[in-house]
Amino acid sequence: MAEQQSSGVPKWVNRMMSGILRSPLHGMVSDKILLITFTGRKSGKPYSTPVSYTRRNGELLVFTHGKWWRNLRGGAPVKVRVQGKDLQGCAEPVDTDTAAIAAGLADHLRHAPGDAKFYNVTIGENGVPNADEIARAAEDTVMIRIQI
Repeated sequence: MAEQQSSGVPKWVNRMMSGILRSPLHGMVSDKILLITFTGRKSGKPYSTPVSYTRRNGELLVFTHGKWWRNLRGGAPVKVRVQGKDLQGCAEPVDTDTAAIAAGLADHLRHAPGDAKFYNVTIGENGVPNADEIARAAEDTVMIRIQI
């Protein structure tokens, strides 16, 4: 299975994280990172990539600057490995609704403030991400909603 390169993350980091998420050691990271597996639209090959996630309203939210999300346009079946369990789901990218992306990203960064640096967002002393920076980040970020 091919590993899909995420924007700005070295391949070796993704390989290492994928291995950890598939191992009994997943508990070190699986509360914030999942492994998503999807099929390439043109190649038909399965791809997997580790991504940070948040649970919200019964769905999983994933954010990316990479191009791999294009394989999910129009909704696509995916397999996610979450907290040591393989689950089937349907992923739907949100790439034009910047208000929805901003709201989801703000929730995500409250859950995973360490990710703020990837979006050039600062987190205030109260734990709330800067709203102007969130709005700017939403312009070039894609949110993927995964229904399990």
